[in-house]
Amino acid sequence: MRAAPARLRCADAGTRESHETKVRNALQAGIDRSAEAGGSWVAAAPIRLIAVTPMRLLVVFCHPDPDSFGAALRSTAVQALAVAGHELREIDLYAEGFDPVLGRAEKVTYLTDTAKNVAAVQHHVQALQWAEGWVVIYPTWMYGVPALLKGWLDRVWLPGVAFEVAGAKRRTIRGRLGNIRCFVGITTSGSPWWWLRWIGDPGRSVFMKGLRPLYAPGCRMTWLQLHDMNHVDAAERAAFLERVRRTLSAL
Repeated sequence: MRAAPARLRCADAGTRESHETKVRNALQAGIDRSAEAGGSWVAAAPIRLIAVTPMRLLVVFCHPDPDSFGAALRSTAVQALAVAGHELREIDLYAEGFDPVLGRAEKVTYLTDTAKNVAAVQHHVQALQWAEGWVVIYPTWMYGVPALLKGWLDRVWLPGVAFEVAGAKRRTIRGRLGNIRCFVGITTSGSPWWWLRWIGDPGRSVFMKGLRPLYAPGCRMTWLQLHDMNHVDAAERAAFLERVRRTLSAL
């Protein structure tokens, strides 16, 4: 197996325990670690520990700016999940330099030699198949996901991995990700909520409707979105961070 990039990581039990202890102490004191990066995005409410069933969770992050509010969302989410005892693997698509282009060669073998395509993104496929749930964090651009995240879906969520191609006309694909029993989408958007609803909320629809049949029956689906991002103030950003923390702490 080819070594995973630095940004795709899974701490061993000892490291994870040490990390969780530090995070737990910080959060109990009402300190948001994300403030260390830039000091702008703070969710300072003390946490209330909730009993949860630990899961293997894949966190996929897609934002080009490590000092962005999106990065603060990622930090808050990862800390909350770690404190809750979940085993995490993280993929930072920009930091890794993931190639989102599904080129001609991959398109030719997309259905006829899928194993060849899988080999090119093996560690991503293995992370997806390892997970019992996954969390995606990204900014909404042009009503949808950034091109890098779309390319990740194109190249990693392959036939035989995420789904089986429909066998006839008017039939839909069949899911292959029965291991996924929990999904959380976290995003921000410049548009107000009512406008996105008016145009069909395309980004949310892809994750909450289009991909849902690929998962285990009864998969828990959660969507967290901060609208009007260009006009929200510090208090609203902090409130959304707290909403993310509270939701993932109880996952």
